[in-house]
Amino acid sequence: MSMKHWAVAAMFATLPLAATGQDTTAGQEEYMVACAICHGESGKGDGPFASVLNLSVPGLTGLAAANDGVFPYLETFMVIDGRTGVRGHSGPMPIWGDRFTATASDLGPISAEIIARGRIAVLTDYIESIQD
Repeated sequence: MSMKHWAVAAMFATLPLAATGQDTTAGQEEYMVACAICHGESGKGDGPFASVLNLSVPGLTGLAAANDGVFPYLETFMVIDGRTGVRGHSGPMPIWGDRFTATASDLGPISAEIIARGRIAVLTDYIESIQD
């Protein structure tokens, strides 16, 4: 089995943890690298880059409260992905689906897409875990 096949197998092995929300460690790590710069380490919208943007950065800890107490999982996933027509902040937020796919492109298009969606899923799980 080639190295890229092992990487894909490892990704599939971790998806059940992400899908059940049992372990948000990977999501927290992903969040600190991709999101905290704008949304803040606590998810309150107070990251160090927020002050230089031309719009206010939303907090992420009140998404469930703003949705009658139900975390909007699919909408959050789609906003992070950015390729589905649902864009965060009306456009300035990076299109993480494209970025995550590009970083895994050497594994082939299907594997890269699986990895990108896994990264978005763990991010979404983590954001769900920090709801007020």
